[in-house]
Amino acid sequence: MARILIVAHAPLASALLQVAQHVFPDCGSELAAVDVLPGAGIEEVQASVRLALAEQPTQEVLILVDVFGATPCNAALAAADGMRSRVVAGVNVPMLWRTLCYQANPLDDLVNRAVAGATQGVMHVSVPKRQHQTATTTHDQVQYHHQQ
Repeated sequence: MARILIVAHAPLASALLQVAQHVFPDCGSELAAVDVLPGAGIEEVQASVRLALAEQPTQEVLILVDVFGATPCNAALAAADGMRSRVVAGVNVPMLWRTLCYQANPLDDLVNRAVAGATQGVMHVSVPKRQHQTATTTHDQVQYHHQQ
């Protein structure tokens, strides 16, 4: 079973951890979060990620980050280099829940499930309100029929 590490701008990582524990209360030992504080340097964040990864070094780890190319992602990529891990950017609640549901799957499959959960969890679900327009009871051509 792979561990899941969330690395994101503060307070997103901790908030996602709480959301996960709300729905999956038994996931605590297999899930961790690293919040990246404003102004934190890449070396500081890398050290925090390495510390979180070192807690169970023999296990595979799926690292979920918020934004590709931002400090959390760059630090996670650097810290996970050479480890049995994968990094997936764009973490959201559906992605996290999907990974927790399939956490026993092999790491490569878990990556695919995470990406599918994220993309399938984003959808347009509202319908625009109907505008208040006066209804016409006759067609414009009806009143001018005699002229054709």
